[in-house]
Amino acid sequence: MISSETKTPFVAIACGGTGGHLFPGLAVAEELKKRGCKIGLLISPKDIDQQAVKSAHDMEIFTLPAVGLQNRNYFSFARSFWNSFCAARKIFKQHKPDAVLAMGGFTSAPPILAARKFGARTFLHESNTVPGRANRFLARFVDETFVGFPEAAARLRTKKVSITGTPVRPQFQPCDAAECRVALGIDPNLPTILVVGGSQGASGLNEMILSALPLLAEKNWQWLHLTGTNDFEKVKACYAVQKIEAVVKPFLAEMDLALGASTVAVSRSGASSLAEIAAMRLPSLLVPYPTAADNHQFFNAIAFEKNGAAKLLQQKSSTPKKVAAILSELVENETMRSQMQAALAQWHAPCAAEQIAENILSAIERQQEKAAQSKAQTCACGQAHGRARHAH
Repeated sequence: MISSETKTPFVAIACGGTGGHLFPGLAVAEELKKRGCKIGLLISPKDIDQQAVKSAHDMEIFTLPAVGLQNRNYFSFARSFWNSFCAARKIFKQHKPDAVLAMGGFTSAPPILAARKFGARTFLHESNTVPGRANRFLARFVDETFVGFPEAAARLRTKKVSITGTPVRPQFQPCDAAECRVALGIDPNLPTILVVGGSQGASGLNEMILSALPLLAEKNWQWLHLTGTNDFEKVKACYAVQKIEAVVKPFLAEMDLALGASTVAVSRSGASSLAEIAAMRLPSLLVPYPTAADNHQFFNAIAFEKNGAAKLLQQKSSTPKKVAAILSELVENETMRSQMQAALAQWHAPCAAEQIAENILSAIERQQEKAAQSKAQTCACGQAHGRARHAH
């Protein structure tokens, strides 16, 4: 905890680009705010970022240019990287940071490099089993790296690494399914299947589920299907044709209610999604996004499947019959779901956000103490020099 004698620390969190970076960043931000810090959230112009931060109260929001490497267009990448670096530097000139935390991805790299110019302590969180290119590059420049999976630690060249797990927001915890269903306006008594592709990569998952629906039409289930923007109308029409009870939405901000209402989820296996699934103890069929960088979603899902925390099905090997069989078993086999929930508890890191916040504050305190000692030594040297001159 920061002493009342020192100034209020300002911590900037670069967490834009995807929900997988943004929501864990918000969880850490809340913990730092509880501990008396001023918070600045550095996000991208993407709609998911702009919508999600509306719930971030008493935090300053700064939008940086998006940074990404598309189709090996290195010129465009360098230009966007430089623009983002300059924007971050301008922000930090006006709001000098004591620490900057990067939640991953190329969007968070320029703020870290800019922060080093201002003497801030720098941190990185890597949530996946296999670190992406941006984080492999960035890890060598930060004071400490936090990882969600132990496997990631050995793949990063960094000064210091702490295995913390991936932070989730406090509302993600086991809750009464019937109450969540009522809050969402659906039948409190029916088994509920959640389909969610995340902020990216929903289309392939949507197609997989739609192809299996005819085999599941007779089930007395209801569906909560979050389609992403592009497939909303098509998916909604398909449920109507099959006469299947479903709530279809392009996006839902209250993901804690969606997970809490569900009997089973069909989900991509981004690390942030897995952390929320583990926190809510929700049995799931994981379908890794096949074009994720370094196939990291597959390795995330493998880690969960190995200890019985989820079922894994690769999109390329899925068939309507396989999907229908796995979902039927998950919904109808209560013993299997109970075993999965026990395994999921092992993946939940309830103190991840707190641990990261405490490590950041400890580093700030050490920096402040070092600065105070240096100032005291400078003053002492000046006084000694003055006395010497006076004696002469």
